[in-house]
Amino acid sequence: MGEALLTVRGITRRFGDRTILSGLDLDVACGEAVGVVGPNGSGKSTLLRCIVGADEADAGTSTLAGEPLDERVPGIRRDLAVVLDDIDFFPDLSVVEHLDLVARAHAQPDAEEVVNGVLDEVGLMEVSGQLPSTLSSGQRRRLALASAFVRPRRLLVLDEPEARLDVDGVAWLGDKLVAEKGAGRAVLLVSHDPALVARVCDRVVRLGADRDDA
Repeated sequence: MGEALLTVRGITRRFGDRTILSGLDLDVACGEAVGVVGPNGSGKSTLLRCIVGADEADAGTSTLAGEPLDERVPGIRRDLAVVLDDIDFFPDLSVVEHLDLVARAHAQPDAEEVVNGVLDEVGLMEVSGQLPSTLSSGQRRRLALASAFVRPRRLLVLDEPEARLDVDGVAWLGDKLVAEKGAGRAVLLVSHDPALVARVCDRVVRLGADRDDA
């Protein structure tokens, strides 16, 4: 792989006297997917949250294209798309209105065309006029993913994106993430699905007692 787009150095996170992450390093290059796996409680989601700034690491740095990864910076916000488990939707906007707002807020060219394409791709066209609160849990997960795919991006950071998707949905997700790599984008992925990791990821970072890089 080429030069790293995302560079993470020395990420450490403690909760009380318990160290969840200790001096963790990783790189993700354009066109590459890196998976983070490990048992529950090993710090996978915490790592992603520290990288993108949703949680504050006790030590360590994250940079995107050489710049400190801070979503308050317009250039970082333009290049980074994140799906964590606690994504919020605009409660008074329909599915299509929510996606249109996200796309336009991130200066997506041809926002309407992009939104319609993503709605069709994630299988939400038939419910595009509904409020997020009326959707099933699987449909809300698809909407969360769609919120990332309607915006410009160089790096995708995804926390268990397969959660609550059916078999067809997970298959679609695998194809989509492979296509993201093919478009030159970088993907950092936490997953409990070995088949999805094998399908998408070029390298794997294992957290927990047997931590190793492969």
